[in-house]
Amino acid sequence: MDKIANFGHLLKDLGRLYARRFEERAQALQLTLPQCKALAYLARNEGISQTRLAELAEIDPMSLVRILDHMEAEGWVERRPDPKDRRARCLYMQDKARAIMKEILHLAGETRTEFLADLSAEESGRLIDMLERIHATARTLAPLPAPIPQSALGKSSKRAAGARDRSSS
Repeated sequence: MDKIANFGHLLKDLGRLYARRFEERAQALQLTLPQCKALAYLARNEGISQTRLAELAEIDPMSLVRILDHMEAEGWVERRPDPKDRRARCLYMQDKARAIMKEILHLAGETRTEFLADLSAEESGRLIDMLERIHATARTLAPLPAPIPQSALGKSSKRAAGARDRSSS
């Protein structure tokens, strides 16, 4: 099989393996991957709404509410009223969460080092550069048009066949 044909599978499986290995490490902090993702995205986007954080971290909004409730009770996260929308709350990290975030980054570094162990520093840099370029390209792709339902295709095909039959007689 052509190596390039395996591209999608490799990306998906590598992501799965990397997440699993990171999660094994995060157990030492008694954290789950969704908790780590929520903190990491919050660290980069303080003042964000819960809705937007759920989108960025790809966490079900109801699950995120439970995660944030726990984090708020632990003194990691603060919810403040959104000055632009009185129904919404903005999220901010507390000092306790910043300390935990340092631990999460350390675990991520250990996992990354382990996964890139067979590459030289130059190869690792080139790999990251290439992945960033692929990522940038993927982010600019326009959505594909919605597929035409099979039921609609069947009707138009029958109409076209019927029209051909009538015209040939």
